[in-house]
Amino acid sequence: MKQEKHKFMEEAIKLSIENIKNGGGPFAAVIVKDGKVIAKAGNSVTKTNDPTAHAEVNTIRLAAKALNTFDLSGCEIYTSCEPCPMCLGAIYWARLDKIYYGNTKTDAKNIGFDDSFIYDEIATPIADRKIKTIQMDRDKAIKAFELWQASDDKIEY
Repeated sequence: MKQEKHKFMEEAIKLSIENIKNGGGPFAAVIVKDGKVIAKAGNSVTKTNDPTAHAEVNTIRLAAKALNTFDLSGCEIYTSCEPCPMCLGAIYWARLDKIYYGNTKTDAKNIGFDDSFIYDEIATPIADRKIKTIQMDRDKAIKAFELWQASDDKIEY
């Protein structure tokens, strides 16, 4: 079992190296269910001009499509680097059971991928954040939430 886990991590690491050679960033991830690879992908932010195209997010999208579900309970993710705040959020929303990672967020920071400002911003009161954030029209926006709450045929997630 332990050997198998290293095999999946090695696959993520190998893919992260291949991804650099193919014009992507130095990150990759593999999602596994019941000992089988369900999906794998590298970071494609600069290749696709999509700032959300991190390896973990790309892999979650592929796994959800392959399994035809938004709930990836029962799956594990092997990622070449500790997930950034966006990817960590996506992992939690996808309900993955476990995260295995190679490089740390400090390792990523040391090569120019510094997410510490995001961690700092999350802890900062909204009024003091660097990107001006203004609430407006809550009385209108709340109607969607009220409709959702009253709906009998919603699929909760």
